Amino acid sequence: MIIEEKERLNDYIQKVQQRAEHFIGHPMATDFDYSDLYPLLKYPLNNGGDPLVGSTYDLNSRSIEKEVIDFFASLFRAPKNNSWGYVTNGGSEGNLYGLYLARELYPQGMVYYSEATHYSVQKNMHVLGMPSIVIRSQPTGEMDYDDLKEAIRLHRHQPAIILANIGTAMTEAKDDVPSIRRILKAGAIKSHYIHCDAALAGTYLALLEEDHSFDFSHCVDSIAISGHKFIGSPIPCGVVIVKKNYKERIGRAIQYIGTIDTTVTGSRNGHSPVFLWYALKQMGREGLRARAENSLQLALYAVQQLQHIGVNAWRNHNALTVVFPQPSKEICVKWQLASEGGLSHIICMPGITKETIDRFVCDLAEEMSTNVGDKQ
Repeated sequence: MIIEEKERLNDYIQKVQQRAEHFIGHPMATDFDYSDLYPLLKYPLNNGGDPLVGSTYDLNSRSIEKEVIDFFASLFRAPKNNSWGYVTNGGSEGNLYGLYLARELYPQGMVYYSEATHYSVQKNMHVLGMPSIVIRSQPTGEMDYDDLKEAIRLHRHQPAIILANIGTAMTEAKDDVPSIRRILKAGAIKSHYIHCDAALAGTYLALLEEDHSFDFSHCVDSIAISGHKFIGSPIPCGVVIVKKNYKERIGRAIQYIGTIDTTVTGSRNGHSPVFLWYALKQMGREGLRARAENSLQLALYAVQQLQHIGVNAWRNHNALTVVFPQPSKEICVKWQLASEGGLSHIICMPGITKETIDRFVCDLAEEMSTNVGDKQ
């Protein structure tokens, strides 16, 4: 590498380090340390094909991936003899997989999802060629169940495929699966499929709540989470858990690699399962629960500090996301705030500290003070 390229790389690394100090607007944990795993970066780990079936490509992490799948299958109370999953490239791929299975099960099905649903879902349905109806959201971001009931009534001749949000992108609102199931029952919709997009909140809610109402014990059919969010990873990744009998409808044998094609992608990153496995083994359930409780306490602190300076900040129940009126472009750029419809948010992920929140609140208070002075 020539000197100019080395300088460019060093400049880029410094920029990343600096910007990481003001990273509070997106849901990625930043407190991880995977240095023990660096030796594996010398090898092309590839988990192509079904994670539970061997392959002629032996540089893989399938045995480790299976342990990760088992952890989340247990966490989400999946049926022991009828569950399957794999480590994905992220929550969007998990949503695609859930919708893919739903389409294969109900080719004539209608998809229902709220207007607060992640943008990837609409793209996934376009790729899959699935018809859909957008359901209104409540001010908090939660699905409007009256609107869902009416939409299903008008299309009750079609199987219903429900995309339930367990933490929306902007306000981290949770759709209530028991309410959705009551609507399906009242409408006599016997053919239905419920997929839960639990990208951010699914992991920690399942650890905190004794009876989390969005898992397989509440008759959902698939759940997708992101691994790089609450747990943390330098590479985007996720996990999707489904009912095994649904997965078996789509698998086909691939002779030259000696395995079965049951995932969305052919080649799959073999390093991400190791990152997740390492984090799960280091923290365990109790460590993950404490991690969640600390983050929720930080979110409460952020709301209090923002309200103290006169900002109308709020959050949904058991949410790490703190919502408030959108500040200036300068503040949004400096702190990398996600904004939509006049609202911005910060997300109190592991790795963010009270000191970070205090610096952000100080910047916001200074701007508010300046604006007041300009008006006088």
